[in-house]
Amino acid sequence: GSHDSFSFYIDEASPVGPEQPETVQNFVSVFGTVAKKLMRKWLATQTMNFTSQLGAGIYFDLRISTKPRDPDNELYFAHGLFSAKVKEGLEEINAFLADHPKEVVFLDFNHFYGMQKYHHEKLVQMLKDTYGNKMCPAIFAHEVSLQYLWEKEHQVLVFYHSPVALEVPFLWPGQMMPAPWANTTDPEKLIQFLQASITERRKKGSFFISQVVLTPKASTVVKGVASGLRETITERALPAMMQWVRTQKPGESGVNIITADFVELGDFISTVIKLNYALDEGEDDTT
Repeated sequence: GSHDSFSFYIDEASPVGPEQPETVQNFVSVFGTVAKKLMRKWLATQTMNFTSQLGAGIYFDLRISTKPRDPDNELYFAHGLFSAKVKEGLEEINAFLADHPKEVVFLDFNHFYGMQKYHHEKLVQMLKDTYGNKMCPAIFAHEVSLQYLWEKEHQVLVFYHSPVALEVPFLWPGQMMPAPWANTTDPEKLIQFLQASITERRKKGSFFISQVVLTPKASTVVKGVASGLRETITERALPAMMQWVRTQKPGESGVNIITADFVELGDFISTVIKLNYALDEGEDDTT
């Protein structure tokens, strides 16, 4: 999986997202475009676009926002600054699915900013219009095998971290995709957290995300303001992160989905995919 999947395209001309603290809003109001260029270095967590990520087998972590004072009530992907329109991203994913009928995509809508009830209704309708019967209705997670999805011609599982999910049959409740967050800049603390969260993994039947993601503090950003997230944190921590990933076992008591920043770095994607072969070897015959 990719952390903040849409952030390869962050629009520096856009306003600051409504979830950002007042200090960030003030910083941008004083320094304008220069501030946004610096922000982008820390907010863009991916460089691959949707189609490239899909080709690599990536799960999508999606955060949706309205723009302040937008008369069109358009919905955007967002992470501090705004990214592409949601409709365009969903259509790009759908084009890939049409070309690859046996591919299954997880769309995890886990943060909503500035959204009222009618915005959720708009997003639900957009999903319905774009994917229709490709979406798998929410059922028990252990019933969802690839064989089942192929037979039903379902290609999309939509996880929705809002009470709205309880009203719509094709939305999987957010609690079925827990993603505990370490919120640390220290690789050792992150690995301890990841290990503990797998040990305490939620009740059987849910999907589960291990976020191999380090989160910068304000002081980290100030020190590495010109270099950005990738150089300052992600690349330096990569060897330790990958060592942890390589030693994992997949299955009900192990890892399920692993997300990272800059998923193309090193051999992250191929290493995670290789973990699946342990299931074939009978080390754990459940997913």
